[in-house]
Amino acid sequence: MIHLTERIALSGHIDDTLELPFDQRQKSRLRVMLASGREAALFLTRGIILRGGDLVQAEDGSLVVQIVAAQEPVYNVMAATPRDLMCAAYHLGNRHVPLQIGDGWLRLEQDYVLRDMLLGLGMQVSEVMAPFEPEAGAYGGGHRHGHAEDSAPHLRPPARGKHHG
Repeated sequence: MIHLTERIALSGHIDDTLELPFDQRQKSRLRVMLASGREAALFLTRGIILRGGDLVQAEDGSLVVQIVAAQEPVYNVMAATPRDLMCAAYHLGNRHVPLQIGDGWLRLEQDYVLRDMLLGLGMQVSEVMAPFEPEAGAYGGGHRHGHAEDSAPHLRPPARGKHHG
């Protein structure tokens, strides 16, 4: 089995492709099937989120695979005004919803509770099949649950006048 162990920036060639939806592009350990039909396994550094167009390489350097963001069921959200759309983004952000932000639109994974909330805010919500590439987050690294502060660099400025312990 091919072990894909490293994300690389550039390559003079691409040997195969791997199409994955967003939830699988967040996994560091995953058994996959390449477009060629060859079986492979992702063994990446924890915390890496693969994006459409990223390149991963086999551990022996013999194979370079390009990641393709799969079409998946998502909501496209539009609003009558930019302010209304910002309001929707604010409410989704309060719920820690992974969110793709475009010019005049938002995209999120389908969830009927969120759809109902957005419709209640006056948004236009359409169900589409499209690649999902949410924002990585203000401090990079993407959306994470739990606390990885012991192993990750501290990127946030210290809180002033408050002790968090």
